[in-house]
Amino acid sequence: MTKITILPPSLAPYLHAALRIVAGLLYLEHGTSKLLGFPHDVHYDGLQFVSLMGLAGVLEMVGGFLILIGLFTRPVAFVLSGMMAVAYFMAHGSKGFFPALNGGDAAILFCFVFLYLASVGPGPFSVDGSRD
Repeated sequence: MTKITILPPSLAPYLHAALRIVAGLLYLEHGTSKLLGFPHDVHYDGLQFVSLMGLAGVLEMVGGFLILIGLFTRPVAFVLSGMMAVAYFMAHGSKGFFPALNGGDAAILFCFVFLYLASVGPGPFSVDGSRD
């Protein structure tokens, strides 16, 4: 049986790093939207810093930045994965079964991307990798 390869396996470490960096940037954006108002989302106008959503914003902003640069990747990713699982069931799961309809598809993707990073680490181009 012939194995079909679309991308050479030598790209795997770079794609791993790209996944970490993009996930970190997207997650950081959720935090800055909540805490700094950028990008602006009317849902977060008047957000109390000392609230469940405020805590989520702190974890998103700080955790997203740490994931982005690849610092303390495994423990941070593990915490963020759990946070996304809780967020899904608290905010989305009660709105229906299908993630595409209850708005929880991003939470599920973040949960499993972070779980993956907690398992395999940051990959290249990371602060963690430069400390080894």
